[in-house]
Amino acid sequence: MNTDLSRFNTGNYAAGPKWKIGLWYLVNYYIFNSALPWPYGIKRRLLRSFGAKVGKGLVIKTKVRIKYPWKLEIGDHCWIGESVWIDNLDEVRIGDHVCISQGAMLLTGNHDYKRSDFPYRLGGIRIEDGVWIGAQSVVCPGIVCGSHAVLTVKSVAAKDMDAWLVYAGNPAISVRKREILA
Repeated sequence: MNTDLSRFNTGNYAAGPKWKIGLWYLVNYYIFNSALPWPYGIKRRLLRSFGAKVGKGLVIKTKVRIKYPWKLEIGDHCWIGESVWIDNLDEVRIGDHVCISQGAMLLTGNHDYKRSDFPYRLGGIRIEDGVWIGAQSVVCPGIVCGSHAVLTVKSVAAKDMDAWLVYAGNPAISVRKREILA
């Protein structure tokens, strides 16, 4: 049997009320995905007003896209770089002191290519304290990034990342221990 995208439907998946999704789309487009450097405090308050759990000290740069803030939790003192895409059809939990660099993508959804109707395959992402997701890297659905792990530039985390290791490549593999100097 061949792929038949005319048979695709979202099944029982529901992102939230249509009015909330529509209103968020406008806020996301004009404030978060804007090239204008809106103050971080305004962005934090907007995320919280749409149901995100946001700690103190969040730095969120320009051109950031967030699918659904009500499925997002961000700890204290995190940095989200320019052009980051948080495509959170499912829950994304980000710990404290996490850096997500420019152009990185957190993808909680994919499709089941083995089925002709191409249904969703979803999996939440958990990024533990002290993790650094490098520029233009991808974290795939269902991944746990262990405490203080590093995903280097343009790498793809397709499997869980153990704590205190540096990962590189596509698919990313551990290449060395992470050491932090005082």
